Amino acid sequence: MTLILALDFGGTKLAAALVNIGSREWLRHESCLSPDDGNATTDLEIMYSLIDSLLKSQKPDAIGVSFGGPVDATTGTVRLSHHVAGWENIPLQDLLQDKFTVPVSVDNDANVAALGEYRFGAGIGNNSLFYITISTGVGGGWIINGQPWRGMGGMAGEIGHMVIDPAGPVCLCGKRGCVERLASGPYMAQNMRETLQNQPHRGEILRRLVGNNLNLITGKVVSAAASQGDELAQEILFKGAWALGLGIGNVANLINPHLFILGGSVIKSGDNWWDVVRKAARKTALPEIDLTIVPAALGDDAPLWGAVALAELAW
Repeated sequence: MTLILALDFGGTKLAAALVNIGSREWLRHESCLSPDDGNATTDLEIMYSLIDSLLKSQKPDAIGVSFGGPVDATTGTVRLSHHVAGWENIPLQDLLQDKFTVPVSVDNDANVAALGEYRFGAGIGNNSLFYITISTGVGGGWIINGQPWRGMGGMAGEIGHMVIDPAGPVCLCGKRGCVERLASGPYMAQNMRETLQNQPHRGEILRRLVGNNLNLITGKVVSAAASQGDELAQEILFKGAWALGLGIGNVANLINPHLFILGGSVIKSGDNWWDVVRKAARKTALPEIDLTIVPAALGDDAPLWGAVALAELAW
């Protein structure tokens, strides 16, 4: 059997899995949270440890890699990570090929997850789709006419840096009011902390969830507080959903892929979040445009299954 090693370098989590080509069941699967003060070196050390635990005495026939940041897919070079220091211009494909002496293919996590959902998940039977991950950041990946579409320089799909509110808060990229700045988990948590500091009388439910320690607020906590009726948490969560929906509607107007698949931790924010996303997208898209928005079928493993598909292509 042909053995595939799938790797996922996320912004907050590292994961690795082994599968036989043609199988839909992991042979083994390992994951680990990234340290808060981590960098490219620590990420690689942790990933190598996960790989050693998986492989034991085996050797993979091919390796597919999903990376959470811009990647030059033609060379497998990581351009940078927006969330982990030290990844600027790292030749990840070469590093892995030198270490394991097998074919390696590397791409951006959203592109890889799009391929995974197309081949193995919610995109089966659809010739064109747009996958969006909403988690530590917001990114997108295209499948057009059955093929990944990366654009000039591999930067297609960056819906996270589509400007929705030009007067909004400053994003990590330097622009104001990006989809990512409003809709991603860490930024929603930041918005919540800043609002509570300025409006200490609000957010009673959320304050109770974190024991009044604002440093413990995460996107997940904001979502939990919103589900329990915290009005401020709902305001911040649904503003992010609205921003994402506007972005989707504009993408539908421009490219018209019909199917939008959403993945990442923020999509677990409940039915009301989904309602806001869908309503904003429908309101923004032209009436003649037919669009469908669905959750990723592969869940958090979409990048790993996409890495399997990448490795198959490399092999």
